[in-house]
Amino acid sequence: MPVTPASSPLRVLAILLAAAAWAPACSDGSPGNGDAGATAETGDGPDGAGGDADVDGDADGDAPRDAADAEDGAEAVFPDEHPRIYLNDANRTRLEGMLADGRAAATRFRTMVDNQLGGADVYAFRASDAALLWQLTGDASYADYAVGMVEDFVASEEALIAGGERPEVAFDSYLYVGEEVGEVALVYDWCFDRLTPEQRTRWLAYADQAVWNVWHNDEAVWGVNPFPWSGWSVDNPSNNYYYSFLRATMLLGLAARGELDSADTWVSTFRDAKLETQLFPTVERDLAGGGSREGTGYGVSMARLFELYDWWEATTGERVADRTAHTRASLPAMIHSVVPTLDRLAPIGDHARDSTAALFDYHRRYIQVLDWLYRDVPEAAVGARFLEDCSVPEMGQGFMFLYDFLYDQPDLAPAPLDELVPAYFAPGTGQLYARSSWNGDATWVSLMAGPYNESHAHHDQGSFLVYKREWLADDQNLRSHSGIRQEEELHNLVRIEQGGATVTMAYDTTATLEALRDDPAYAYFAADVTPAYG
Repeated sequence: MPVTPASSPLRVLAILLAAAAWAPACSDGSPGNGDAGATAETGDGPDGAGGDADVDGDADGDAPRDAADAEDGAEAVFPDEHPRIYLNDANRTRLEGMLADGRAAATRFRTMVDNQLGGADVYAFRASDAALLWQLTGDASYADYAVGMVEDFVASEEALIAGGERPEVAFDSYLYVGEEVGEVALVYDWCFDRLTPEQRTRWLAYADQAVWNVWHNDEAVWGVNPFPWSGWSVDNPSNNYYYSFLRATMLLGLAARGELDSADTWVSTFRDAKLETQLFPTVERDLAGGGSREGTGYGVSMARLFELYDWWEATTGERVADRTAHTRASLPAMIHSVVPTLDRLAPIGDHARDSTAALFDYHRRYIQVLDWLYRDVPEAAVGARFLEDCSVPEMGQGFMFLYDFLYDQPDLAPAPLDELVPAYFAPGTGQLYARSSWNGDATWVSLMAGPYNESHAHHDQGSFLVYKREWLADDQNLRSHSGIRQEEELHNLVRIEQGGATVTMAYDTTATLEALRDDPAYAYFAADVTPAYG
């Protein structure tokens, strides 16, 4: 509904009262006094979020450990012999055992790879999947296939470079460098003894130039030709591109230490210049409560960041996941963003792949990796129940079967979803969720009141959603087909008009949550979205 302001400056207060079908299912976690100021900058927020997670992102129960308090207390130690990446003794033994025991996830993964080797065309098949099975089974046909696949890719890139063209890895501002250089690095490491010296030299030279170009965008070069590029998000740890850049840098550095002069530089760039100096301070300051300011679509790319935490720890022994409370807090934050029918999530931000915000393999991976990183804390058991009960109980796409295999946890006993309280507020993203219970027919509501400073975020401050078995109040972006309509008219909010035109929200602004009460009979939220209008 449009509202015409009577005067300037414009002030907007959005208040949502949701009482329909609210059930007294959360009295133990309900606050006695729910109204409190929400200050995203400090990480302090309303008391009404109950006991699921403190508003600074620390989940209920044992607080996340600092790196110095990690169980092994270890600093990074780099293996000298190949394979170096991920396949430590524990992971190798676990994965080999799953294959030998015929665990469903292991068998399904191997069958998919076997089908590819047998002539099938699995969408987005990774050479590293075959290389992994070479390491776990000793069957050289897997190694030969992986090496041949990467050799063909590197040769095709070399041909483009020799012709004075930009190689594929530079497409879309190096968005896919993490996948493409990552594949070169993994197959190099896992199939090292199957490569010729000439292949090793060529592969590393190609991967090294790609990573160098990422971090030196103004000086980027391929062959003898300069190819400068924008440098989009090379210094923005809240953007999905950044995690791709990190993946390429980490994997190349780990794979090639002692064999590539710049490998130590890439390891230091990943661990010190990027994680320690940029990412950890940024997410600790800006992303209290977990999740992403890019929303629930592009924000799911953080699963790749969490995966890097896991693989770094498996390779070097150093636990980095706990360097920020954001990691652990992102597990309940994601679960709360999913509606009670467990088949779709709050459509916040751009959803370019699927405008309906249906649950997909990528969301499953997000929960799986966090469940693995925090397998000894209570939320992991709740995550296990979610993975069993949601609409994606196993990966649907062959290229995602790897994650059901790597993160299968048969010994993790699921716990009921109602061990989480029914309300959650993440001050860093401004995303607030509440539900009447954890039953499938519960009423679920959400409200946006936080920062707007990412390109995939929308003009949706003060917008709210209501769901009970179906959408009762939603965003028209769900029906846009593109999923990337960001303007106010596509969101369920009070639209401000001035002089017959919509007053648009200003980039790099922050709305604030002013009050929150989660009561057995109702939920009350109040937000001041005035700052969103600049």
